[in-house]
Amino acid sequence: MAIQTVGVVGCGLMGSGIAQIAAEAGCEVLVREVNDALLAKGKGKIEGFLKKAVEKGKATPEQVAATLARFTWTTNLADLAKCDLVVEAIVENMGAKQELWKFLDGVCPASTIFSSNTSSLSIGDMAACTKRPDRFVGLHFFNPVPLMKLVEVVRTISTSDATYQAAHEFGKRVGKTVVTAKDTPGFVVNLLLVPYLLDAIRAFEKGVASAADIDNGMMLGCGHPMGPLTLLDFVGLDTTLYIADIMDHEFKDLRYAAPPLLRRMVAAGMHGRKSGKGFYDYAVNPPVQAVRP
Repeated sequence: MAIQTVGVVGCGLMGSGIAQIAAEAGCEVLVREVNDALLAKGKGKIEGFLKKAVEKGKATPEQVAATLARFTWTTNLADLAKCDLVVEAIVENMGAKQELWKFLDGVCPASTIFSSNTSSLSIGDMAACTKRPDRFVGLHFFNPVPLMKLVEVVRTISTSDATYQAAHEFGKRVGKTVVTAKDTPGFVVNLLLVPYLLDAIRAFEKGVASAADIDNGMMLGCGHPMGPLTLLDFVGLDTTLYIADIMDHEFKDLRYAAPPLLRRMVAAGMHGRKSGKGFYDYAVNPPVQAVRP
């Protein structure tokens, strides 16, 4: 079940990275966005990343040209009918994802494998709205996709051995270490990471230490490359809250219950780096603590 042509639906932060590594691995890549402006923005992300690779000596201009030649850009979902694998990287909304999969199920041949890059939603619930639950799998990459070395391959109770193996081989082909997870909220990484991040917020909320001291404690005391509050700002506080609420609803476990401070910050528009302010204020350099517990 060789995968040669890959469709990527959504060319934002995650989708552009997934499309890039597939093209670098020699796949023909068809990227779909809802309009030409978003396609151009995604293409610009990829070209910018590849340009930096050349500047750093990690790729040659010839290699970059070959990678870019493997892309096809479209706003027409029906064009994905030619793909061996479709990877979805759209908004984290089950209704929107199911609507997408119902349409693609009607235009793609039975041989096409469907996969989602969701970090929190049920792969099985997506698969259930198609006529190919056995050919549905999760492929959860990490940000930034071209640099992070991991992909989680998520099996549902319906995923066939052949589909799982094809997804596993694709993960290795694009240069990732593959870990296998069952279809449970958070899979492997977020199942363990989210409680850690929420505990860091609780510690800050209780006044255990400043944001910088909490972050430095985990970086210098445990060897983490980034402290938990800095990581929260990088991931996005709104994204973290959304994932925590899904996991809290599923598990009914206090470890996944969002701290009040997190809700207040998200309500105030303090989403982290993308909004300019989270636990730190990024309007100044170096960033300074932006919120009091």
